[in-house]
Amino acid sequence: MQSNDRSSRRNFLVSSGMAVGAVSLVGATPGPAAVAQDVDRAPAAVLARLVAGNKRFSEGKATQKGRTPADFSALAEGQAPLASILGCADSRVAPELIFDQGVGDLFVVRVAGNVISGTGPFLKGSLEFSVAELGVRLIMVLGHSACGAVKAGIAHIDANDTLPGSIRDLVDLLRPAAAAVRGMPGNKLDNAIKVNVEKSVERIRTLDPIIAPLVKTGELKIVGAVYDLATGLITVI
Repeated sequence: MQSNDRSSRRNFLVSSGMAVGAVSLVGATPGPAAVAQDVDRAPAAVLARLVAGNKRFSEGKATQKGRTPADFSALAEGQAPLASILGCADSRVAPELIFDQGVGDLFVVRVAGNVISGTGPFLKGSLEFSVAELGVRLIMVLGHSACGAVKAGIAHIDANDTLPGSIRDLVDLLRPAAAAVRGMPGNKLDNAIKVNVEKSVERIRTLDPIIAPLVKTGELKIVGAVYDLATGLITVI
């Protein structure tokens, strides 16, 4: 493929959000939208930005008050998110809100229980796309207190029963975390939520051929955190 063709293809991917061919473009720099962002995209700086935003949110001092079509139209030609968030699908945990970030700042992938192992190419490919095509250098796995999916994993491993439909398959992915906290001191659900986040972090770190090499060189950081529904604060693991 000629270089001009490759450049055109990458620009199309960035502007459209499609993940086709991401593996072949490992190491590609972000699209034009990224150049316009005068911010520090280093993993440590981005993490500090998220923590600071969460502090504002928890104190009722969020700066991102609303969204209008104009907020989105400014990014119609491309995106350059600062971080990827693998979060739970829980209706009470919206990453853009709890981190007080603007339109286009976060690339969010959500699934009940914020699991990655056993989910196939769709979740993994989404995270890989954010790294290879959009230049993300921080991925956060975000769990939360009172997670119903993890609670179900504990309940059904204890009862040794099954659930209907694909709910059973989802809960099965959470059973390893539930099993790992048996006999551990403290609250079983809280422990399992934390362990579940840790397991997802470790799995993402090993994803070849895109993520693992960048983690080894320190260019990409994978972190875990747990959001407290009652206080609005996150705890970075």
